Amino acid sequence: MSPPTLNILFAGTPEFAAAHLQALLTSRHRIVGVYTQPDRPAGRGKQLHASPVKQLAQAAQLPVYQPLNLKTADAQAELAALKADILVVVAYGLLLPQAVLDAPRLGCINVHASLLPRWRGAAPIQRAIEAGDDVTGITIMQMDIGLDTGAMLLKTYCPILPEDTASQLHDRLASQGPDALLEALESLAKGELRGQTQNNDLATYAHKLTKAEALLDWTASAELLARRVRAFNPFPTAFTLINGERLRVLNATPTELHTAARPGTLLEISTQGLRVACGQGCLEIQQVQFAGKNPASIKALLNGQHPFVVGMPLGEPQEVTG
Repeated sequence: MSPPTLNILFAGTPEFAAAHLQALLTSRHRIVGVYTQPDRPAGRGKQLHASPVKQLAQAAQLPVYQPLNLKTADAQAELAALKADILVVVAYGLLLPQAVLDAPRLGCINVHASLLPRWRGAAPIQRAIEAGDDVTGITIMQMDIGLDTGAMLLKTYCPILPEDTASQLHDRLASQGPDALLEALESLAKGELRGQTQNNDLATYAHKLTKAEALLDWTASAELLARRVRAFNPFPTAFTLINGERLRVLNATPTELHTAARPGTLLEISTQGLRVACGQGCLEIQQVQFAGKNPASIKALLNGQHPFVVGMPLGEPQEVTG
């Protein structure tokens, strides 16, 4: 006898979530509604744009709900009236009150892009790269009132490659997560899945990304700065200052070259890249982007006019003199 078909309520917002909604659309389960964040202004015209999840849900002719929050009695009653067996949450971006967690028959599960309890919070993919982790993965979690503190139902593993940017790792996890979600749902439908309590002593918090932290601190080690360049690509994008102008750093690798030069000093210019002194070692920058320009390799920039001068300081808002 096959397990029962589940009535699923889905909550998510970005592309990562849309990949999981697409998997549910091709499954044997029934989606009774989709929750996503309200439309946001975007682009130069600041026109309202629907989230990737909303666009997919509308294309599939699913009912879409976009409350500002789920704290009100009306919002909670509307959700409960959908009589879902389970609520699947993937990067929704809103906190779920206890009344919402309790509404579905099987509760609420979350697809989280880390191996919990490692990297609870908003930016697990980026923080894993920044910290130098060599493995991450997907955790399917039974949600509770805490922030990513619920019992772990299923895990899959994904190596973090030395050259991975946040964008590349995001895409691999977005292709891995849907299979894990469908596997977990099948086991839950059969009543075969049991949660494992997280060890809170092993938990780390993945703080939300800010634009301010994308400014490269040249007193840090070259290893750390290279990881930040990859972790902050594509957002918020690592940058430094050159003659007071912002220069985005898109690709860089650490070198073992040791120097007594002041951190931030441009030591060498070649077709291989710009070598910049750091607190430990040197960072070799291979690809950059000036404001209003397309990304370009250092090799390409050296074929034309460029502002780079050996000995100049990066990260300082003043012109080089003398």
